[in-house]
Amino acid sequence: MLQSKLLKLISQTDIELLPLQIEQLILYVELLNKWNKTYNLTSVRDPQDMLVKHIMDSLVVGNYLKGNNFIDVGTGPGLPGIPLSILYPERNFVLLDSLGKRITFLREVIYQLKLKNVTPVQSRVEQYIPEQPFDGVLSRAFSSLEDMVNWCKHLVEVENGRFFALKGQFPKDEIAAMPSDIVVVDSVSLKVPELDGDRHLIELKKIN
Repeated sequence: MLQSKLLKLISQTDIELLPLQIEQLILYVELLNKWNKTYNLTSVRDPQDMLVKHIMDSLVVGNYLKGNNFIDVGTGPGLPGIPLSILYPERNFVLLDSLGKRITFLREVIYQLKLKNVTPVQSRVEQYIPEQPFDGVLSRAFSSLEDMVNWCKHLVEVENGRFFALKGQFPKDEIAAMPSDIVVVDSVSLKVPELDGDRHLIELKKIN
């Protein structure tokens, strides 16, 4: 049932997935649904809705990512990091969250799905110092773009590093409030099949 729903959603996009990737995405939703009953990982309770609001909402970002090493800050139960790591097994993803129960869940997901390109880290973002800067910071957890860049500036590679913020409505006021050393590289209106409401991806970078 979940597989037919996912295939229907995928068919409405230009995303291409192998059978193994479909299986991994379904297993992830099943694990999220199972653990959610105890750990309260997401307010979305219906696995069918998870396919739209979590899986597809994450996957549609993929075409716009640049680079090979990413960190998903405030990943929660692994969003958008887990779906993107399944879509791009050749890219590496660090999933950062401060809550232990979420990291415990992510470790189980990584084990069950046999993901080799995901590293879960329990830490507050301001206390996390990477061994080397990332090509991109991903997040849909921050209340404002300003918060995202202020908290995550130390995580990106200065010359080419990017911030990829997943937002609902176009954040006009948040963009206007950006610090002078942050510029908008791109803004994209995302089309998520069967999702009510707007979705935007805002790509930012540091200058100087």
